[in-house]
Amino acid sequence: MSDNDNTVHAHRMWLFIASCISLLTTSMIFAIRGDISAALSADFHLNAELMGKMWSPAFLGFTFSIFICGFAVDALGMKVMHVLSAVGFLVGLGCIIAAPMPELAEGEIVSGIFATPGTSMLFIGFLIMGIAQGIVEGVINPLAATIYPDKKGQMLNVLHAWWPGGMIIGGLLALALTKGGASWQAKMGMIAIPTVIYLVMCLMRKYPQTERVAAKVSTADMVKGTFKPLFILLFLLMWLTAAVELGPDQWFPALMKELTGMEGIIFLCYTAGLVFVIRFFGGGLVHKFSPLIVLIVCSVLTFIGLFWLGTLKTGASAAVAFTAATIFGIGKSFFWPTMLGIVAERFPKGGALAMNLMGGAGMASIAFVLPIMGGQLDTAGAGAALKMVSYLAIALIVVFTALHIGFQMKGGYKAVHVSDEE
Repeated sequence: MSDNDNTVHAHRMWLFIASCISLLTTSMIFAIRGDISAALSADFHLNAELMGKMWSPAFLGFTFSIFICGFAVDALGMKVMHVLSAVGFLVGLGCIIAAPMPELAEGEIVSGIFATPGTSMLFIGFLIMGIAQGIVEGVINPLAATIYPDKKGQMLNVLHAWWPGGMIIGGLLALALTKGGASWQAKMGMIAIPTVIYLVMCLMRKYPQTERVAAKVSTADMVKGTFKPLFILLFLLMWLTAAVELGPDQWFPALMKELTGMEGIIFLCYTAGLVFVIRFFGGGLVHKFSPLIVLIVCSVLTFIGLFWLGTLKTGASAAVAFTAATIFGIGKSFFWPTMLGIVAERFPKGGALAMNLMGGAGMASIAFVLPIMGGQLDTAGAGAALKMVSYLAIALIVVFTALHIGFQMKGGYKAVHVSDEE
C-alpha cells in the first residue's frame, strides 16, 4: 500500500470513527432516557402515557431534521451538519438539566405537557436533542456510503453496531451512577463527553462530497428515485421494522423491571450487547446471503422473542426472561442498517435523500408507537404492550418473503452502481 493509499485510508477511518462516536452519543441518550424515566415521572408528575408524549418530540424532531438533511448535506456539506448536531446535543442537554420541577402534591399528575415551565423545558430539550439525533443520522449514513462505496451494506452494519454499543455504555454508566446515588441530571450530563469528542474530531478534518453530488446526479433525479415502487414499499416497511426494534427498547427498562423485579437496564444492556457483536462481526452476512433472507430470519426471531416476553407474568424466572430476550436481541440485530443498506445499494441516485427518508420513517414510527405502548402499559400491563408490537413482525415475515421470491424470479438480489441505475 502506497503512502497516498495509507493517507486516504487514515482519513476515511477518522471520519468513520467520528461517525461511530456520534451515533454512540445518540444511543447513549436513548439508554439513559429509558433509565431515568421513573425519576422524571416522579419529579415532573407524569404518568406513563404523558412520559411517552414527552419522549415523542425527540423522535419527531429526529424525523423532521433527517428529512431536511436529505437536501442540507448536499447544500451545506456534511461537515457543517455534523458540527451542528453536536451543538444541538449540548443546547438540548442544557434545557433538560435546567428544567424546574413542578410544585405539585405527591401523586398528583400534571394536566398536560405544557402545563408547567419545567415540563415545557423538558419537551423543548428533548425536541432539540431529537433534531440533533436526526442530523447525526442524516450525515453519517451518506458519509459511510460515500467513503466505502464498494461495501456499503457491510460498513453500514459496522457503523450501526455503535447504536447498541452506545446503549451498553449509557446503560452501564446509568447503572453505576444509580448504585452511587447520582441524580438523573448527572446521568444526562454524561452525554456531553462523547459529544465534545466527536465535535473536535469533526472540526479537524475535511469531508468529501456525497456520492450523489460527486457523480453529478441532479437533484431532480435524486427526488425521482424516491418515487419508485420498490423504494416506497421499503419506506413503508421501515415503519414496521423500526417499531419492532426500537419501540420496545425505549420501554425495556420499565417493562422488564415490572416482569422480573430485576433492574430493567440490565436487559437493555444485554440485548444491546448481542446486537453490537452481531452487527460488528456479522456485517458481512448481508453480502454472503441476500439481505432479504437476513431480514426474513430477523422478523421470525423478533416475533418469537417479543411474543414470548409478552407472555411472562410478574415475577417471571430471570432465566426464562433472558432466553426470550436473547431471541429478541438476535432478531432485531440487522433491521435498521440492512434496510438502509438495501436503499444505498438499489437506489444510489437517491443519495442522502433516499437514506434519510428511510431513517425519518423509522423515527416517526417510534414517535407514534411510544405513547401507544405507554397507554398499554398503564391499562393492560407490560405483557400486553410487548405482544401488541410483536404482531407487526408477522407482516414483515410475509412481505420480506414475497420480496425475496420476486428478486429470485429476476435472477436474485444485486447491488446497483450509481452509473447503471435507471
